[in-house]
Amino acid sequence: MAPYFSLLRPQQWVKNLFLFAPLIFSKHLFDVDFLLTELLAFIAFCLISSTVYALNDIADREADKLHPVKQHRSIASGRITIPQALMFEVFLLAVVVFLSMRLSVKFQAAAGMYFLLNLAYSFWLKKVILVDVFVIAAGFMLRVLAGAFAIDVQVSPWLVLCTLFVSVFLAVSKRRGEILLNVDSDSRPVLKEYDISFIDQIMTVAASGMAISYALYTVAERTVTIFGTENLIFTTVFVLFGIFRYLFLVKKHRAEDNPTLLLLKDGVMMLNVLAWFLSCVVIIYFNEIKGWLN
Repeated sequence: MAPYFSLLRPQQWVKNLFLFAPLIFSKHLFDVDFLLTELLAFIAFCLISSTVYALNDIADREADKLHPVKQHRSIASGRITIPQALMFEVFLLAVVVFLSMRLSVKFQAAAGMYFLLNLAYSFWLKKVILVDVFVIAAGFMLRVLAGAFAIDVQVSPWLVLCTLFVSVFLAVSKRRGEILLNVDSDSRPVLKEYDISFIDQIMTVAASGMAISYALYTVAERTVTIFGTENLIFTTVFVLFGIFRYLFLVKKHRAEDNPTLLLLKDGVMMLNVLAWFLSCVVIIYFNEIKGWLN
């Protein structure tokens, strides 16, 4: 079962934690019904993202054989045949449909759009410069919207915009890593269109947009009204530190083309994320926590 588990790419499921953003910022984190619903949505999205990864591995099997890291993937290495992968794909989709039927129609629409968009990405859009990056960004935004649709809450436009900048930032850093790994540009033609200086400029713009949009979200009138405090602005320090730390890691680990693994491997970054999360929870749920302590 190890090759099939590898085909799921469980290390990438951390991206689906974006679904929990609406749960946290809608003040429903400690509501059991909302939490269970979001967990179900998270599981469904993990499986649908795994179907996308499997399809992408099928489409990219020849190119992956030339990649210094991806050649070890289950399909590229021959541990799983194409018919076996397709049968596994059908099974995953059946499970996703079963789980999604227990969630709202809006969630189903977001999940379906995510699947179709990534299907187009796997076979066409990833070959178009900049479009490939923005398709990845759209996937993150759909995760946030799906999380909101699952529990039927509104999500701040500033939060969606911040997600856009975060995802563009991570997507272009992945392209940067692929270039530095000397990935064969004949097998991945879009890399011919990028260069390091251009990517670094995009990362700078995306990082700036991320910091500004998050800061504006924390002081937006709707945010202050819902949370009853302006103190969320102080969590911006963790966002800024995270941006600078990631830029440092990108420069230091020049041969890493997987931003998720780069983040998970760094203890300082993990501590910063934890500190950001805990500070957000304390500020947003201060009155509830104070009530429990009393």
